[in-house]
Amino acid sequence: MNRLWNVLFVIAITCILAGCSKDTAEEASATGVQPTQPADSASTAAPAATKPVTRKVDAPAPAPAAPKVIPSKTFEIPEGTELTVLLIDPISTAKNKAGDSFTASIAEPIVVNGETVIGRGAKVEGRVVDAEGSGRIKGRANMRLVLTSIVDGAKTYPIVTRPYVAEAESTKGRDAGIIAGGAGIGAAIGALTGGKKGALEGGAIGGGAGTAAVLATKGKDVEFGSETKLNFTLERSAQVSRIATKS
Repeated sequence: MNRLWNVLFVIAITCILAGCSKDTAEEASATGVQPTQPADSASTAAPAATKPVTRKVDAPAPAPAAPKVIPSKTFEIPEGTELTVLLIDPISTAKNKAGDSFTASIAEPIVVNGETVIGRGAKVEGRVVDAEGSGRIKGRANMRLVLTSIVDGAKTYPIVTRPYVAEAESTKGRDAGIIAGGAGIGAAIGALTGGKKGALEGGAIGGGAGTAAVLATKGKDVEFGSETKLNFTLERSAQVSRIATKS
């Protein structure tokens, strides 16, 4: 009898527990709450992607504007314009020969249509066309010069001028004085030694000595020292830019 009651008690407890479990499941389904599941290492959610950080970069400063290049104005110096220059290099027929170069500077500003194109002090270059020394008997020293360019720093403007011609002074008066002086001295010596005849002979001898002295004496050379002022004339017109003046 006791054994029967124990069996009935177990059956009753089992039914009660089954009913409670069913009620719990129904309540969870009604409220939408899912039972907690154990976390699986393989199904662990990945971390959220990192949002890139945007940094503000200052725009580069604009490059400075290139300076404007203003083309220099060109002037035409007409043919026949006179160029007055001061020599920088001395020139002489005794030292210079054809082909030698020399330098000078503009002595007077060059004006075109009321505008000063080339100022005082601008450098010019020239050339010795020919140079001939004086002869011992005849022929005077002579020289021809031309200007070839006007210089402005690294720029050179070619020009063509008419030759400047120079000739040494004549020495005829001097030579005649030497011969006459020699004849007079010879005549005086001859008169003292041989009377009238001696004077004639002495004069001839003295005159010959004077002539020999003239033959041994060279004539004058053409010489121009530095700072000598010379005038040239343009044979053809020249194209130049304005050249800075000097006070």
